[in-house]
This record gives sequence, structure tokens and C-alpha cells, in this order.
Amino acid sequence: MEELLARVTTRTGLDAATAQTAIGHILAFLQKESPAAEVGQLLAALPGSEALIAESNAGESGGGGLMGMLGGMMGGGGVMALGQKLMAAGVPMGQMQPLGQELFAFGREKVGEDAMGPIIGSIPGLNQFV
Repeated sequence: MEELLARVTTRTGLDAATAQTAIGHILAFLQKESPAAEVGQLLAALPGSEALIAESNAGESGGGGLMGMLGGMMGGGGVMALGQKLMAAGVPMGQMQPLGQELFAFGREKVGEDAMGPIIGSIPGLNQFV
């Protein structure tokens, strides 16, 4: 996890705490929205990922504000809801794509395209961030 965190902070300019929170939100989202077998492979290849997911899930509050309302009007979930969580965690909109690209590139290095392809393909709109 240290290597992923270093790569994300270098690529995005985010501080380590923000990057760690963001990675936790993304992994929690993938765990909820993507095929369990492939996500399981990814999480197994990322020591510490389960702890980040637990922290992310512990911080769930349902979301609020304008983005929460927009997310609710658009189905209440998906990539838009993830974007809201990332912004609330301090990730600027312009850093979401580099964050996703680095996370998914790291995932491909660890578990290969056979696992990452189905994860990415299972979530509408996710491919624009990877």
C-alpha cells in the first residue's frame, strides 16, 4: 500500500492522508459495485486495503449538500456519488482522473488486465477516470 500511496501523492500532489482516504473510498466503491471475484483479487494484492475500506465505510454519512442532491436525482450512486465522496475528502475535481489512472495502473501491475478489465467494465462511466 505504501508504494501505491507514494505513486498517488507524487502524481496528484495530494497529501498522504487525503490520498489514503481517497484510495479507501475508491476501493470501497469497487468492492460494492464490481464483480466480487476480481475485486477480491485486487484487494488481496493490496495489503492494508481492507483497513482502508473499513475506515471509508465507517465514515459513511449519506452525503449532503448540492452534490448529494444531484447524486440522489441521478440514481444516488455510481461514479457521481464516488466523486462527491472524493471531493468531500479534499480531492479537487482536476485530480480525480490522475488519481484513478494511477490506482488502476497499479492494479493492472499487481493483478493484470484479466482482473482489472471486468472491474472497470462493470461500472458505467468509470472508464473516463482510468
